[in-house]
Amino acid sequence: MAKRIRVLIVDDSTLMRQLLNSVLSEDPEIEVVGEAPDPFIARDLIKSLNPDVITLDVEMPHMDGVTFLRKIMALRPTPVLMISTLTQAGAHITIEALEVGAVDFIAKPMRNVAQEMVALAATIQTKVKMAARAKVGVHRTASPVAAKPRPVRTLGLKSRIVFLGASTGGVEAIKALLMQLPEDCPSILITQHMPERFTTSFAERLDKECPMRVSEAKHNQPIEAGHVYIAPGSHHLEIARAAQGHACTLSDSATVSGHRPSVDVLFRSAARVYGRAGVGVILTGMGKDGADGMLEMRKAGATTLGQDEGSSLVYGMPRAAFEIGAVMQQYPLNKMGNALLDASEAMVGAGTSRPVSAA
Repeated sequence: MAKRIRVLIVDDSTLMRQLLNSVLSEDPEIEVVGEAPDPFIARDLIKSLNPDVITLDVEMPHMDGVTFLRKIMALRPTPVLMISTLTQAGAHITIEALEVGAVDFIAKPMRNVAQEMVALAATIQTKVKMAARAKVGVHRTASPVAAKPRPVRTLGLKSRIVFLGASTGGVEAIKALLMQLPEDCPSILITQHMPERFTTSFAERLDKECPMRVSEAKHNQPIEAGHVYIAPGSHHLEIARAAQGHACTLSDSATVSGHRPSVDVLFRSAARVYGRAGVGVILTGMGKDGADGMLEMRKAGATTLGQDEGSSLVYGMPRAAFEIGAVMQQYPLNKMGNALLDASEAMVGAGTSRPVSAA
């Protein structure tokens, strides 16, 4: 029998500890080895139990979850799933936790908690198993909040638009990528799997820290160079032709590839509307959302880039896209910025796209 995933639950709520224990124990591949009501007890249990995965409440007495997470990542890197509230305050703290090193998060229900946790059982179990496979402590590149850096490269051509998709690990990866780009970067449309409210906090945090402007996309918003547009957690993001150039369009239609927003929806609109002038980028994430859409982009003549396995927290979405031939070239995250700029500066009228080389 395969070794079960050992989980430590850290939460000050007795009810939440009981619910998480019950949900996780239903999966034969998972074993809950301990529970802790605060970080101080958790610290001792981590040493004695050596868990594979830790679920960690964002808000706890004595020491908040992010502060404790920093200690875990510095002293004993372990895959951590944050347990967050679906509030704006909870979203801000969770985004910080993901940048610090948490693998993913679970948004706990605000009402009918017991009933909703049962409904989320499959999702929670899947996230724990995914976290156990994540390469924590290997590629962590995000840094603490810092002033916006000075541009290191100026583009000679801004006629291309970048379309980017990510999921698990994407909060850290997207920030790391944007920090490699100059203030006058090409327009970038991003779909990151994340609930409503959380995408708002994500965009606000990126706007404060990265060289370019970053905002949550709005319906019919004109697309401009030097601006990054994040899909709202409740809507698909697409590109559309406008009277003068192009614009973002939003839709709350049904989920695609199991998600809303969906990377496939974004990439397919890029293939349909922007064709060979587009640049597609797929980063770390669980599942295969974006693979089919990126293949359509490549067939339309766009340049398509994927994050490599070594630098991906979860090599799921990039792998799926690479294996069906959608990705022209893979790059480690620390070289993706130059690859993206190379692709954006390439001549658009070349007839067909070509793989670009890392700088």
